[in-house]
Amino acid sequence: MRTTLDIDDHVLRAAKQLAAKEGTTLTRVVEEALRERVARPRRSARPFRLRLLTKKGRLIPGVNLADRDALYERMEGRG
Repeated sequence: MRTTLDIDDHVLRAAKQLAAKEGTTLTRVVEEALRERVARPRRSARPFRLRLLTKKGRLIPGVNLADRDALYERMEGRG
């Protein structure tokens, strides 16, 4: 497949030199580099860790935790 890419001049020059040194084409060098990069699993700098934010609280008399609508009204200051 043909495509057009904008490649940094220094990178392109190095790729052309590598192709000449190895006796292969620029296309082959670019394909090999892309295959290697695509096949490599991506790692983040640090593993993700979910930290839960917990707050101390108390049950307010007269609040029914099973009544969602009443809870929303209470949280919004309507109840």
